[in-house]
Amino acid sequence: MAEPTPRRNEPRLRPAPLLFEPTQAAADPEHFFDLESIEDPRALLARATELTLAFRAAADRALEFQAMAAAQLADPRRFDRLTTADIAERAEWTEDYAKKMVEFGRDLLRGAVEGREQIDPV
Repeated sequence: MAEPTPRRNEPRLRPAPLLFEPTQAAADPEHFFDLESIEDPRALLARATELTLAFRAAADRALEFQAMAAAQLADPRRFDRLTTADIAERAEWTEDYAKKMVEFGRDLLRGAVEGREQIDPV
């Protein structure tokens, strides 16, 4: 699972720009955001670290959106609501994890409505 969402006193990380790669370069399995062409190890470490932080931040945000979607799909006010088993199957989760994600999503949605900070999923 991704790193937890920053807590109230921690600012969100700003991800490094993820530059889109040309189609030819993306087709090459050895090519990854042009890292293989960086010869200076200091520059390589800096850019690889930027990408790592960007991917972590993106994974954290995606996890939050997954949780909010799960909560919305499980909302008992919806006529087409899904069970946690259905959500788990669609997201390829265990049912227990789906229950946790639904609760986390509800907390996120309540926080968005109330303007509060978001909390960790687990």
